[in-house]
Amino acid sequence: MNPRPVRVPVGVIELLRLFVVVFFAGLGYQIAAAAEPVSLRLGPLDATGAAVLLGAAVGYVLGGVIARLTVRSVASAEQSLRQRSTEQVLSGMIGAAIGVLVAAAVTWPLLLVGSQVVMLPLFGFVLVTVALLGYRVGLARRHDLLALFGAQAGLSSATSNAPSGERVLDTSVAIDGRIVDVVTAGFLHGTFVVPQPVLDELQGLADAGDDTRRSRGRRGLEALEALRRHRAVDVEVVPDTVREVPDVDAKLVRTCLERRAHLLTLDTNLAKAAALAGVSVMNLHSLALALRPPVTAGDVVRVSLIKAGKEPGQAIGYLDDGTMVVAERSRDRIGQEVSLAVTSVLTTANGRMVFSKPQVS
Repeated sequence: MNPRPVRVPVGVIELLRLFVVVFFAGLGYQIAAAAEPVSLRLGPLDATGAAVLLGAAVGYVLGGVIARLTVRSVASAEQSLRQRSTEQVLSGMIGAAIGVLVAAAVTWPLLLVGSQVVMLPLFGFVLVTVALLGYRVGLARRHDLLALFGAQAGLSSATSNAPSGERVLDTSVAIDGRIVDVVTAGFLHGTFVVPQPVLDELQGLADAGDDTRRSRGRRGLEALEALRRHRAVDVEVVPDTVREVPDVDAKLVRTCLERRAHLLTLDTNLAKAAALAGVSVMNLHSLALALRPPVTAGDVVRVSLIKAGKEPGQAIGYLDDGTMVVAERSRDRIGQEVSLAVTSVLTTANGRMVFSKPQVS
């Protein structure tokens, strides 16, 4: 899930180093100008030139270190933001901006009542602290915040009608991959919690020597990445808080109990164990069974044929739930209730179609 960081060009580091060199050279010039005039000379340079040269030298030495630390910090921030959705980043920035405005409005009188040497650091400390608080509150209350500013900013909140509660994803759900289609269809919203043991298990499968296991692991990681990019859900990877529990399934149950979250799984045995432990379980396998076609190939159904089909010899009838049944070689039996053997079931954007032929006695 974590893409490799983009390599920063050397020119960027050298440009940052140049700025540091110029800063320290200017600092040396200011110190020399503020000091009492001295007759010290360094070869052809006077005291001011020597201070500028010394400051530039210090800046060149420190510039490389500062530039690389800056680049690493930017890369770290980038990796952190990659794990956040657009809504999370935007709401965090809004919360931080509100925090800065509130802190500035409350603490600016401090600059008027004391020495700026003392009050400026205090002012900055309060500003950063409240900005961080605003960022975290904005992140936690992002749905309310985006709903408040969404109309003015032209944003629509895809999760405004999302049911409350977190959902802990099991490894089987990620490997299956159909969770992405369920989310895209609008049946699931909110926060999906991926415990680190699940991520480690998927990574272990993706690195396995067996082709089948490797394919399953990669499919699971790709499903999580697709969910992370989906704006209807937030994917949160959480560390292993129950290291004393060796089994991954037991870790999932404990995590659900601690966070009061739902368990999203395809593992029937895990679903039963979690339910006995008091966890609210959302079993996608049960959902798939509930949505299975009312008939399958090989079944025999009784249908009243009411009209002719498009192709020669076809007749059309309907099941009790409204599913269309296309009967081959049955046009001469329109108006009758006949027994038909199902040959195939086709699912389309407009519903299901059942193809059949007269049952052979």
